[in-house]
Amino acid sequence: MPNEPSITPEIVAEHGLSPDEYQRVLAIMGRTPTMVELGIFSAMWSEHCSYKSSKIWLKKLPTTAPWVIQGPGENAGVIDIGDGQAAIFKMESHNHPSYIEPYQGAATGVGGILRDVFTMGARPIAN
Repeated sequence: MPNEPSITPEIVAEHGLSPDEYQRVLAIMGRTPTMVELGIFSAMWSEHCSYKSSKIWLKKLPTTAPWVIQGPGENAGVIDIGDGQAAIFKMESHNHPSYIEPYQGAATGVGGILRDVFTMGARPIAN
């Protein structure tokens, strides 16, 4: 695009991307991204959207067992607790929104938790 600023290491860093991540962007696109495209990668690869720094730790947690009805993925986890009963668990992170606007960020997180518990056919008793 004409008048498009050059993508510098400083701009890459301002977008929260590491040099290695920027090299990955270049490899995926086969060209230098525009500022809008760089912004899209920045948002989609952020901790908030992709859990890029915590995913490695989350993968170390056990996720399968005879009593696990629904493991990790969309919605909430479901555990068989016997007698035809199940417990539904969900956790949500809204680190950035909660830091900027604590009450609204927390409300967004709780809303997501409730939505995912409801989609599993359960009624929340605590949050």
